[in-house]
Amino acid sequence: FAANGKDAVTIGQALSHQAGLPGFPEEIDPEIWLDPPACAAAIAELAPMWPPGTAHGYHPLTWGYIAGEIARRISGETLGTTLKSMFADVDFHIGLPASEHGRCADIKRPSALADLGELNDYRKAAFVYKWSAPNRGGAIWREIEIPSANGHGTAESVGAIYHHYARNGGGKLRAGIFEDLIRPRTHGPDLVLPLETSFGAGIMLNTHGLFGPNPATLGHSGWGGSMAVSDPDAELTCAYVMNRQSNVLVGDPRAVRLVEAVYAAL
Repeated sequence: FAANGKDAVTIGQALSHQAGLPGFPEEIDPEIWLDPPACAAAIAELAPMWPPGTAHGYHPLTWGYIAGEIARRISGETLGTTLKSMFADVDFHIGLPASEHGRCADIKRPSALADLGELNDYRKAAFVYKWSAPNRGGAIWREIEIPSANGHGTAESVGAIYHHYARNGGGKLRAGIFEDLIRPRTHGPDLVLPLETSFGAGIMLNTHGLFGPNPATLGHSGWGGSMAVSDPDAELTCAYVMNRQSNVLVGDPRAVRLVEAVYAAL
């Protein structure tokens, strides 16, 4: 991974979208996304698109391969395996067994592309090029592990995992590690998303109030409109998942209305 100017990239920078690797700037076979070891190796050969640590830009897919490889090098097992061992009673999977495929709703894609603002090279690599993402939704896609993109679960299971953010790690993480995970690492204009964003290590901070009225609420918006939020002060978590996708990058109105309704009911 240290090749081509990445030798000083820290784990914290990689997990907070500062590594300068939002996608592949040069053409690749998009099928490589469906081969996690090969894709991780290809990402390791890339040169950063900006000097790591000097700016941040959302890494929509590459983040998962980097995080997954870090986890594998530390624990010797895949991130999906670790997740299941930590949350054995939660119906959420990174790498969905074939026996569970019949439970999955088919994705209904939006009819229009998201508004990415001015198309810079970072946004093109992350979202626009024909090789920016694999074909999603088939059996192979469901079974492999892409921690940034193909987690499968219900709103209840997503909420069950996110509720640990509302409970200071919920006993799954030591206090110091949890505090390090959620502390702000970036804030400001995002080089990939056309808005300001703030990230901890893999978690979005409540920059725009989309996660409710508490600035301390943590959450994340996801592909097509899904969203989960966790408020540590109210000890409240809610999650929204869907199969009919929208083209809203962050803060799908359906999810935002749900969050607003939950807080209104308190």
